Amino acid sequence: MSSLSQAASSAEKRTNARYWIVVMLFIVTSFNYGDRATLSIAGSEMAKDIGLDPVGMGYVFSAFSWAYVIGQIPGGWLLDRFGSKRVYFWSIFIWSMFTLLQGFVDIFSGFGIIVALFTLRFLVGLAESPSFPGNSRIVAAWFPAQERGTAVAIFNSAQYFATVIFAPIMGWLTHEVGWSHVFFFMGGLGIVISFIWLKVIYEPNQHPKVNKKELEYIAEGGALINMDQKENKVKVPFSVKWGQIKQLLGSRMMIGVYIGQYCINALTYFFITWFPVYLVQARGMSILKAGFVASVPAICGFAGGVLGGIISDWLMRRTGSLNIARKTPIVLGMLLSMVMVFCNYVNVEWMIIGFMALAFFGKGIGALGWAVMADTAPKEISGLSGGLFNMFGNISGIVTPIAIGYIVGTTGSFNGALIYVGVHALVAVVSYLVLVGDIKRIELKPVTGR
Repeated sequence: MSSLSQAASSAEKRTNARYWIVVMLFIVTSFNYGDRATLSIAGSEMAKDIGLDPVGMGYVFSAFSWAYVIGQIPGGWLLDRFGSKRVYFWSIFIWSMFTLLQGFVDIFSGFGIIVALFTLRFLVGLAESPSFPGNSRIVAAWFPAQERGTAVAIFNSAQYFATVIFAPIMGWLTHEVGWSHVFFFMGGLGIVISFIWLKVIYEPNQHPKVNKKELEYIAEGGALINMDQKENKVKVPFSVKWGQIKQLLGSRMMIGVYIGQYCINALTYFFITWFPVYLVQARGMSILKAGFVASVPAICGFAGGVLGGIISDWLMRRTGSLNIARKTPIVLGMLLSMVMVFCNYVNVEWMIIGFMALAFFGKGIGALGWAVMADTAPKEISGLSGGLFNMFGNISGIVTPIAIGYIVGTTGSFNGALIYVGVHALVAVVSYLVLVGDIKRIELKPVTGR
């Protein structure tokens, strides 16, 4: 009798397994960004040891993004073909291995160190390429539309949380025991996390702690709960896939979203590559102090990121309009992020940190591109669609570090670099207001393949 009453009560009360899924996405994305930021913290000491100038450093910073961009479409295809859980596990495990190996680059000498560092950063980027399309797929499978903005904001805000947690640790390791230990620490922990992932992540229909009520709730809200079911896996010729990709590239809405993400990522990549270097070289801080100071804007970015998702979902519930719910935080957030340019006109340390904190609070609020992606991606090619979006967004990760390297190298100042980043925020606003139009899920036209 007691088991029957227990079953009845569990049927009455909806489970919330999806919250634990987004917690795991948050943890994994924190390590994802922590591994990207290793070089920015260890970079100043490494540059001294191996004799890298700002332009050379810009190229090494960009190595990750070259591979990350190249890997987006193959990564998205792998996710659609083999499912999020399996592909993402190998992604975490392999990128963590390559992060760990960066700690050994000093066994080489001279130019060999630079080649080894560039190669390993490139391989980290390649291994990480399925991560964000994977996040987007998992959120699309697990979360109804009215909760999607918050879910995306939580995993996306991990980029700031990673800096809050890892920048002081990495700064301390570099200062106390040497830069190589930064890579040993991050890589080793990442390998452990990859095995935890296997234990925690499931598809909605297979999760042991999901009840029927939760499944019905998320499905009714537009979650794609059967995305990775075996019976849905039909082999599609490449010509058909290519025809579907061309439809995305022909959509004015998607072009606007791609441009917006490219510009938003210019702020991200300034922060995770050049920002600590800016604090050391332009503002005269020690690497230890820069590690701690970098965490202040990061905390504000984290708060803004979570708040942006909450505001977006609140607007969605109040208005029922994806346009109002997604565009309002993006536009206001990007406008606020432009205050970083004011750092060019002040020399007081607390004001510089204050403007950067405000800028990254705004950037956090506006970083809802992945929510837009989960709203618009066609169900047939959710992984590929996310990969294409992330590919365009992360071309910025190639261009931004190199462009800033040249600006700093030729002018001897970071002033032009901050203007460069601020202009990108303005272009993101224009793109969402003028180009994007109505935000809605794309329905693909049938494509015949031979």
